[in-house]
Order: sequence, then structure tokens, then C-alpha cells
Amino acid sequence: MSYKPTIPIGPYHPLQEEPEFYKLVVDGEKVVDVDVRIGWNHRGIEKISESKSFDQSIFIVERICGICSSSHPITCVQAVEDIAGIEVPERALYIRSIIQELERLHSHMLWVGLAGHFLGYNTVFMWGWKYREPICDIMETVTGNRQNYAMLKVGGVRRDIEKEHVSYILTRLDEFLRQLDLLKGAVLDDPVIHARLKGVGILTKEKAVDYAALGPTARASGVDIDVRRDHPYAAYDRIKWNVITQSEGDVFAKTVVRILEMYESVSIIRQCLDDMPKGPIDSKPKDIPPGEGIGQVEAPRGECIHYIKSDGTNSPVRHKVRAPTYMNFPTFRETVIGQTVSDATIILAAIDPCYCCTERMLVVDTEDKDLMNAQGLIRLSQEKTRRLKDEMGIK
Repeated sequence: MSYKPTIPIGPYHPLQEEPEFYKLVVDGEKVVDVDVRIGWNHRGIEKISESKSFDQSIFIVERICGICSSSHPITCVQAVEDIAGIEVPERALYIRSIIQELERLHSHMLWVGLAGHFLGYNTVFMWGWKYREPICDIMETVTGNRQNYAMLKVGGVRRDIEKEHVSYILTRLDEFLRQLDLLKGAVLDDPVIHARLKGVGILTKEKAVDYAALGPTARASGVDIDVRRDHPYAAYDRIKWNVITQSEGDVFAKTVVRILEMYESVSIIRQCLDDMPKGPIDSKPKDIPPGEGIGQVEAPRGECIHYIKSDGTNSPVRHKVRAPTYMNFPTFRETVIGQTVSDATIILAAIDPCYCCTERMLVVDTEDKDLMNAQGLIRLSQEKTRRLKDEMGIK
């Protein structure tokens, strides 16, 4: 039996911004197997939410992830609105779409920068992070915050987009588009990047469907899905836009999808600003009745789902979050085996993993229902002591 060395990545590693563990089994430079382990973070956000009011829960889930700090709140409020059958004012729906697309621009531009860094193109890294600054400036002008925007509430939004802000937003978007054109040319026309990314980490359409992949990860494999179109929310069914897909399924295709999606996001924002009706931004609901509700949005990484159950009090009795990265994680195994070690990092980065979105709690499901309480852990410790004593012949 030949020995095959392993390369551990994580759970604390300079490559990863957050703790995660990947053990690559290699044969020379070729990856022949991979062990992916999740669950290194435990912040208990779902449980914390169940101890807060519905309004407070929005601020809790906003802090699941700084890059998804619009996606989780809007999914959360839609779940509560689903329970109570709450109608959201038209103007608020347009504002929700604007905030969502600004966040998509922010997230995709951040990804392009990180992808450049993983490839050794630190110029792309610096450009990407510099060029997202106009988007952060717009967010700060509209919401008061560059991240954690605090814009969402059940029944509408907390702040209006003032008339004097519109010209500023359009001016900064024009600035952003000029910079995006430069970045697009630098990335998509560079023959070295073509050689580096094309044919690398291929996820076929069939495998993308088998793994239930989401977002750009799926669309780059020719899976034509997008919650904004398939299950319309906010104002997405009131404006014209295109779902971007590619067929190759490799890292280059995932790059193309994200870059072209940014052009669609700018178009969506402009249309929303042009067509946004006047009127209230909040329906001001009073009580949440007993029931169950589901919210779903197209986050930058794919479909995000929140499930909330109410018993008629002012707090959720169950709050479950499923982030898109949870569904895209398994595709890494499919795409990295057979590739070289030098490609492993960019293949992993290509799904744009967000670990803090995925790992809010850790559950061990066993037949012993007492395993996770203090007494169960003490019992396991005592049993191990007895077992070791028996093995060592100690009475």
C-alpha cells in the first residue's frame, strides 16, 4: 500500500479569513482525495434570536456576516411577513432591491479582489478593493453605515432614499462602471488568467444539479436559477434584468458570471431609482400571530432561506437559517479531486465561501439525547477513564 501525504489547510490558516478545515490527500502534485470539515464556529445566533423580539432578531441576523448584512435581514423580515400576511409598501420594495444590489456589487467586487490575491495578481486585489469604495460610500450615504446597514424592518424599511441622494448615487455608479470596465478588461482579456482559470475546477451541469448548488456556482455550470426571477420578492418582478449564466463550469466561468452580474446590478439600481413610486416606506404592523413563515432571497452567493415559527408572542420560538455556502461546500470535493495542489485554493475560492454565514451552531445528532448536556459529557469522560484503566490493567 503506497503512502500518500496529506496537506492540511486550516482550521486556522493564512489562506482562510475564517476557521475551516480541508485536508488534501495528494499523489505528487495531484489531489486524489479531500476531507472537508465544517463546524469550527459556534456563535449560537439562531438560539439568541429566539430570546429576542422580532425586531431585535433582525439586528442579530444582520451580524451573521458583514458582507451579507442585507441578505439575512431581508430574508428574516420576509419570513415574519409571510407568517402575518403583511403587505409591504411599494416604495419600500424598491428600496429593498436597491440595497440588495448594492450589497451584491460590494460582495462580488470583494471576491474579485480576493481571487486575484489567490492567483498572485495583487494588482487585481488592490483594484477590486479600491473600486468597491464608491459602493460603500453610497451605502453610507443612504443607510448611515458602510456595513451592517440597519435598513430592514418587518413591514418595510427604516430609512427612505431622499431625493437629493439620487443624483449622488447615479454619479457614483457611473464612476463605478468606468472602473468596472477597466477591471473587466484586466481580468477577462488577460491570456495568463485564461490559462490559469479555464478548465480548472470544472463542475458540470449534472453535478451542480446533483449537489443542489446555488448562485453563481450553479449559474456558471449552466443551471439557470435565480430567486429574484423564480420566486420574485422586493421589486424584481417590476423591472427588466437578465440572469447571467455560463456553460463551462470552471473557475473562469464563475469569474465571468460575477463580473457580468455587476453590470446587471447597476442596471437594476438605476431602474429602481427611476421607477420608485412615492408613498410610505413602512406598513407599521403591530402583532405577529401564531404560524410559520419562510423567507428566501438571492444573496450574492445564492439562495438564502430563513424559517421562523411564531407562537403569537413577541419572539420567535424557532429561527432556522440556511445560507448558500452550506449547499455549495460539497462541490469543492467534486471539483478539486484530480486537480493540482496549486489550483486547490482558487477552486475553493471560486464558490465564494462564507463560513460565518454557514456556521452559526453545531449540533451532534445521536441516539443519546443527553449527549450535549453537562451530565452527558461528564458521563462520557468517566466512561473513557474506566476504559483506559481496563486497557492498562489498572484496578
